[in-house]
Amino acid sequence: MSFSRRSFLTLGGAAGALAAFPTFAWGAQTGPEARKLAVVILRGGLDGLQAVPAIGDPNWTAARKALAEPLPQIGDYLPINETFALDARLANLAALFKSGEALAVHATCSPYQRRSHFDGQNVLESGGVEPFGLNDGWINRALAAKWPQAERPLGIGIAPQIPLALRGPGNVTSWAPSRLPAPDEDFLRRLGNLYAATDRDLAAALKMAEEANDIAAGMDGMEGGGGGRRFEPLARAAAQFLTDPKGPQAAVLELSGFDSHTAQMTPAAGLGRSMRELDAGLAAFKDGMGAQWANTLVLVVTEFGRTVAPNGSGGTDHGTGGVAFVLGGAVKGGRVLADWPGLAPANLLDGRDLRPTTDLRSVLKGALAAHWALSPEALDRVVFPDSAKAAPMMGLLKA
Repeated sequence: MSFSRRSFLTLGGAAGALAAFPTFAWGAQTGPEARKLAVVILRGGLDGLQAVPAIGDPNWTAARKALAEPLPQIGDYLPINETFALDARLANLAALFKSGEALAVHATCSPYQRRSHFDGQNVLESGGVEPFGLNDGWINRALAAKWPQAERPLGIGIAPQIPLALRGPGNVTSWAPSRLPAPDEDFLRRLGNLYAATDRDLAAALKMAEEANDIAAGMDGMEGGGGGRRFEPLARAAAQFLTDPKGPQAAVLELSGFDSHTAQMTPAAGLGRSMRELDAGLAAFKDGMGAQWANTLVLVVTEFGRTVAPNGSGGTDHGTGGVAFVLGGAVKGGRVLADWPGLAPANLLDGRDLRPTTDLRSVLKGALAAHWALSPEALDRVVFPDSAKAAPMMGLLKA
């Protein structure tokens, strides 16, 4: 299915939306710029014990109660080792574990531990310590630290607007398919002529949007006139941007539907759909990256975990410790990394949550240090301010 040149220009529904692309002028890439980063933000708070169940913990059944065993229509857990497994709805991810291209970090959490979505997502994306303490994001600061003189957009948010994690001093932009009907070619031609005669900035923005559309050309499932928000085609779009010779260094994707307060084990429930979308999207992203997958790092993160025991509605409530995933061709995978706190009642945080034992910033710092060779000083002071006590997690990537 072709993605028409004009359909990209409908993303904002009006000519003014093109201002979102004020500097979309790609430059050539060489050397370290071959190393790409994709960050997937799971909004709502993924239940880490649902995605990566600790079936070998002696207190697993007592702690999880009705959530301890999957329903027959979902399928058995997919073992990783004697202690941990994957939910059956993450079969593609399980294949990456088997091939050594994915790992999980369990019982992890950002510095924020007060269970608010808004505050938790803000800390997750800003890389700070307290909610709304920073106005920009850790991915932007990492890009600016690595490529301080770059003129081209270094990052792209596959979203209607730039996610907080990408905002900041570094040159970034966003892209999303439109749900609106595409304007016809004659309108775009006349619009281009008007801008050329009256407003050089808008004329340049129009040209830059068309350049971005050239990169986006050919994306299945997102043709103009209907748009789309399914995760799989968005993941393919991210891969297409990252693999283009003139494309960005980093992409940020978002997936919602993880706030599983009710009917968590029901196959048709929101959590099940979202996990299947995530699984399909990760597989599509790897496929889209092709040979570049060997130089690509994927980080999958969420704002917090959920309660260990189910609530009265068959779901779980906002918690603390959760899980993060690290994927890529260079990842030293097939493992679950955890200073496992255990699920005995006395070991739970506040008597209800998986106790976090690993600062998520340690995971992110370790990944950035290995992938982009960012210095300890840059990581401690710039990318994650006031994080010196969160030492980078070593050994995430192959030597």
